[in-house]
Amino acid sequence: ASAREIIQLLKVPSARNVETFADGKVRLIKFDLEDDEKIAGVPLRDLPGHLNCDILICAVERSGDVIIPRGDFIFQKGDIVSFVATPEKANDFFLKLGLPTRPVSSVMIVGGSTIGYYLGKHLCEAGVSVKIVERSGARGLAENLPKAIVIEGDGTNRQLLMSEGLAQTEALVALTNVDEENILLSLFAGKRSKGKIITKLNRLEFDDIVEGLDVGSVIFPKYITGDYMMQYVRALQNKAGSNVKTLYRILDDRVEALEFTVHEESDLTNVPLAKLKLKPNQLICCITRGNEVIIPRGGDTIQVGDSVIVVTLQKGLNDLGDILVR
Repeated sequence: ASAREIIQLLKVPSARNVETFADGKVRLIKFDLEDDEKIAGVPLRDLPGHLNCDILICAVERSGDVIIPRGDFIFQKGDIVSFVATPEKANDFFLKLGLPTRPVSSVMIVGGSTIGYYLGKHLCEAGVSVKIVERSGARGLAENLPKAIVIEGDGTNRQLLMSEGLAQTEALVALTNVDEENILLSLFAGKRSKGKIITKLNRLEFDDIVEGLDVGSVIFPKYITGDYMMQYVRALQNKAGSNVKTLYRILDDRVEALEFTVHEESDLTNVPLAKLKLKPNQLICCITRGNEVIIPRGGDTIQVGDSVIVVTLQKGLNDLGDILVR
């Protein structure tokens, strides 16, 4: 699961985080609004016309607060923006912001852990150039990953990393079993390389510590595993009605993004979204109907058989109907 998460990040180099819904047809992407002035100062309601893009902004982090924005929300430099879109529309949005969209073609992995093995395997199968630095067990990795270059050495040795092409690689993934080593590796890579940086951390209490550090995208395998468990448990709790199909906890676990499957008619179905009485801080972000992906507007409706993505500040939703005011 962690390897799949990293692969999504390598496919979208401008993203800080990427989650997938609707069997890969829809992505929830988080990125930093840094030096770009194309949307800073623009009200949210004007964004589609301003950039001619078909995406839906679902959450913004600003000065430690999480906001589910309304139409009058104005973007500022420094915001951390999360949006929902199809992969094609997301690429179009990043292109219009002048951000890179091409998936990385070369990756250096430091740490030949189980995650490193699965990541290397998937990347090699996708034709990506893979180099793995591993202190012990390099021979076994080389035998199991014949298409990868496996180097037996200390991944924290700066001279080794530079001699093996750190400055030229398009991505570095720090996967050692020591969190402190991964943080230092990523900080070093950030100064020596312009490539994508991904840092694995095991201890959840490091979340706040790394927030202000330049360590790229951070993955916590425990969070990823927990999301799968929560998704399974919530689906079991409600076997009829609108079940939880996919669940992610995002924005430092303060927001949940859920995908529900609509099995039967209810107060939500066949009613224009503009007429639904939603609880505060609930946002319907996307509707998938067969192969069609709908970024919803006020006149759209939810129908039986749809998958519906909701972003919410409320924890513990088990059914799509829980977003309505009763």
